[in-house]
Amino acid sequence: MSFLGRIIKWGLLALIAAGGLWFLWLLAWVLYWGSFNPGTTRFMAIRLAELREKNPDARLQYQWVAYNRISPHLKRALIAAEDAKFVDHDGFDWQGIQLAIEKNQKKGRFVAGGSTISQQLAKNLFLSPSRSLWRKGNEAVITLLLENLWSKQRIFEVYLNVIEWGNGVFGAEAAARHYFNRSAQQLTAAQAARLAGMVPNPRYYDTHRNAPGLARKTAIILARMQAAKLPQ
Repeated sequence: MSFLGRIIKWGLLALIAAGGLWFLWLLAWVLYWGSFNPGTTRFMAIRLAELREKNPDARLQYQWVAYNRISPHLKRALIAAEDAKFVDHDGFDWQGIQLAIEKNQKKGRFVAGGSTISQQLAKNLFLSPSRSLWRKGNEAVITLLLENLWSKQRIFEVYLNVIEWGNGVFGAEAAARHYFNRSAQQLTAAQAARLAGMVPNPRYYDTHRNAPGLARKTAIILARMQAAKLPQ
């Protein structure tokens, strides 16, 4: 084998080894968080670093609450808004992905992602907000781990507690207190629908709370909530 051939061979072996270590690291954290609640996530770390560039003393608003201490209205609102097939799919909504691709092609730019709740959680726990094929590939691997190692209710419980809901605001409890000065358990249907409508662009809606688009989305989500199926 030539010198160049040996370099290529060892380079490929190094890449395979690195990929294996990355997978084992992901697997270990997924198994751990299946039983223990995350104290932070990759998204939280990124947002905190951004906030501390402007204010070194900045802190996140984040408080974990158990699944049964979150309003059923918010659970239904998020499923109605983000992933109507959540309890039935294996982590990917293939029809939704196809519709998102067609919409992006029609607009000539990225306007829809078609991500499920499981995919959004995978991104929030381990990845960054950037959009790339590399990130989407990692997101798919993590999604498969979550779907195969956690129950649907555990996926949803962690999702409710860690997703971004404003500037430095993470999780249902912090969001309920930040926007409505009440606990996540006390949210009304209208308040829950409004919070669900903020999820795709939470930092914008944090500073534009009277945006007309948010009011329209809230009304649509309210109408769909009753049909939302919750994980058991």
